Amino acid sequence: MAIATINPATGETIKTFEALTEAEVKEKIALAQATFENYRKIPLAQRSEWLRTAAEILERDRRQYAELMVLEMGKPIKGAIAEVEKCALVCRYYADNAAEFLADTPVPSDGNSFIRYQPLGIILAVMPWNFPFWQVCRFAAPALMAGNVGLLKHASNVPQCAIALETIFKEAGFPEGAFQTLLVGGDRVEAIVNDDRVMAATLTGSEPAGASLAAAAGKQIKKTVLELGGSDPFIVLESADLEKAATTATAARMLNNGQSCIAAKRFIVVESIADAFEAKIIEKFNALKIGDPMAEDTDIGPLATPSILQEIDENVQKSVAMGAKVLTGGERLQDRPGNYYPPTILAEIPEGSPAEKEEFFGPVASVFRVKNLAEAIARANAIPFGLGASVWTNVAEERDRAIEEIEAGAVFVNGMVKSDPRLPFGGIKRSGYGRELGQPGIREFVNIKTIWIA
Repeated sequence: MAIATINPATGETIKTFEALTEAEVKEKIALAQATFENYRKIPLAQRSEWLRTAAEILERDRRQYAELMVLEMGKPIKGAIAEVEKCALVCRYYADNAAEFLADTPVPSDGNSFIRYQPLGIILAVMPWNFPFWQVCRFAAPALMAGNVGLLKHASNVPQCAIALETIFKEAGFPEGAFQTLLVGGDRVEAIVNDDRVMAATLTGSEPAGASLAAAAGKQIKKTVLELGGSDPFIVLESADLEKAATTATAARMLNNGQSCIAAKRFIVVESIADAFEAKIIEKFNALKIGDPMAEDTDIGPLATPSILQEIDENVQKSVAMGAKVLTGGERLQDRPGNYYPPTILAEIPEGSPAEKEEFFGPVASVFRVKNLAEAIARANAIPFGLGASVWTNVAEERDRAIEEIEAGAVFVNGMVKSDPRLPFGGIKRSGYGRELGQPGIREFVNIKTIWIA
């Protein structure tokens, strides 16, 4: 893929970029290593001050950064502004809490023992286009506070976002080389991982990309954290508030034009309320406004690339050909340029169809009817993913069983799955491993050093 800004609402190529040469990449790695030797010694209080300044810059120029996201990947402007504000939130969270998270931890023993948390060095972050600021900031804030330095290999369709992020951290006061953007293609990642000065890597993205990075890092015995795909279940039981569940279901499926790993994708509903629930979400899906992502009243903008649009359409058509029923949507929009696809609901999903188990990265919901909670949990778990899950019930026994038995990194009860700086975030099974955010997030890329003094 070319490194370029291509407006997904029009297909127009706005700006292209030359990839860094091998020599230029090595120069940046050398700068990162040299910076780390001094940066690791800088007091936490100073790092906190710089990170709070980064938060202030994000808030000050929120509209500018939001419009950049809209231009490069099509996110509706309301969601883009909210994303920038969330980035400021995570910066302040780690600025406020890193000292506590990284403080020596005393351990009872027959000597004077404690645990010390020390930075590793250069951490490579391979980041996706769908949340081009948030995904980066939730890595950078804890990594920089821990004393590490970062190299960002961003998705090739959001190069201006990548450059803007480096500029933000520089303007905030972080030393030259503490956070650098590498404009390179995905085929260059393995060579960067192979460099002895790069100590670990994190990736948010697809299963193939995660497997490739993990294999490369594994050969070098380097740690990785992976946040990969998801096909999150949204379980609705008899006691649920159907109006609230349907409203949240619509928001959870349509977040970021449906392009979110933790979007609700499979709606698993008990038969006794399925007709009522379907009627409500059909109405709510049909009320969404499709249009210019720069417009404040737009709910659904374009998908990020033509290939994503094509894949979504092919998977819907294949599922329908195998027997799935279209409740609304289901056909590409031909009346406008750009990568637009309508909000779509599929029901009566046949076994083996794409709508049954594959991740639909766009505004398409699959509805499944089940007899009871046991069948709902079995359906929720019958996929290779395990990122998040949402369960709707007002019965304590159902809630507790769902929490215990659903295979996922997070279970939200009567609410939408979302990331929060205060809560660990990540998945199991083919959704990845390791955790971002919260206290565990800042401890993923540190040396957890045991100290024993007689």
